[in-house]
Amino acid sequence: MAAALALWGRAAALLTGAQRLLRGCGGGGSAEKCLARGISSDERPKRPLTAYFRYLKEHHSAFRQENPEMSNIELIRKIAGAWKELPASQKQVYEEARKADWQRYEQQLATYKAQLTPAQAAALKEERRKKLAKRRTFRAKRELTVLGKPKRPRSGFNIFVSEHFQESEGISPVAKLKQLFDAWRKLSSSQKQPYLQLAEDDKVRYENEMKSWEAKMVELGREDLIRSRRQRPKKKTAETADKAEAAKASSHENKAKLKLKKSEE
Repeated sequence: MAAALALWGRAAALLTGAQRLLRGCGGGGSAEKCLARGISSDERPKRPLTAYFRYLKEHHSAFRQENPEMSNIELIRKIAGAWKELPASQKQVYEEARKADWQRYEQQLATYKAQLTPAQAAALKEERRKKLAKRRTFRAKRELTVLGKPKRPRSGFNIFVSEHFQESEGISPVAKLKQLFDAWRKLSSSQKQPYLQLAEDDKVRYENEMKSWEAKMVELGREDLIRSRRQRPKKKTAETADKAEAAKASSHENKAKLKLKKSEE
């Protein structure tokens, strides 16, 4: 009986370890590749906080209690102002704590890297590269939002979906989208035409807003955000525009169909 319990305990420990490892892989790639890697970037030692972020973490609750009416952004600005006015001698306390943590971090990082095989190191390097690329993309999109970049024009299918989404049948967003996708495909060319025309009008709106926005970016010295001549749409005849819009709508249909297929799997 004791031997059986011991065996069961070892099996449970192995299962728990495997589950932890798979969670650490973050869902990227197959389970076999993840297990072969044997380690996740989540296990990498975390960089220590800067002196300012230590101050922010330590005093956030107190500032919130003193200023319950403030929004998060206003509160952070207030804490940043308090940090700026903090005497150098008091800032030094947080800086010394950062230095001590940094020394421990470097030792832990060296230990962590020493246990990696070349294959694991290469896999983690690629994983880290993808995470950083994703983070840069997110920051770039957020910056464009803050700068007020106009929203891209919608297709006829997108307009149809937004107009009928609430009234469509289905208990979930996926079910509603599926119902609308089928309804759009059944529409005749004449029934689709109003939505295609709205999409064409939205395209004109987008181009006009982009011209104004790009002129503003030039004034701000952000020419790097302006489209090149190759990216700017060429003038089209009415017939060419109709064909292009129909192709675009078809592309959106195919994308929606692919999403529905994945959700059903």
